Amino acid sequence: MANLYADEQFPLPVVQLLRSFGHNILTVQEAGNAGKSDPEVLAFAISQNRAVLTQNRRDFIRLHLQQPNHAGIIVCKDNRDVEKLATLIDNALSNEEKLSDRLIRVKRPQR
Repeated sequence: MANLYADEQFPLPVVQLLRSFGHNILTVQEAGNAGKSDPEVLAFAISQNRAVLTQNRRDFIRLHLQQPNHAGIIVCKDNRDVEKLATLIDNALSNEEKLSDRLIRVKRPQR
């Protein structure tokens, strides 16, 4: 299972579901890092060997391009169906052999 770091706006119900799937997730709030900038969030995640979990796609894709050496970045589209989003993330992570240096885009399935 993955070691993840959920950014400040990431939905707590999704974090809780991912934890129930066995993922080790630390939130920005739990780490005492609320209000930190995106580069600071990524730097902390790197220092803790955790992949960033975020819905802030644009900024974290840009950070990935600027600093491709990290423990992973998982970017997700906003999805009000928290169970579906947690399942999509879990499935995406289970398809990866390693997260380091990877940008993983979790997308809603097309209808």
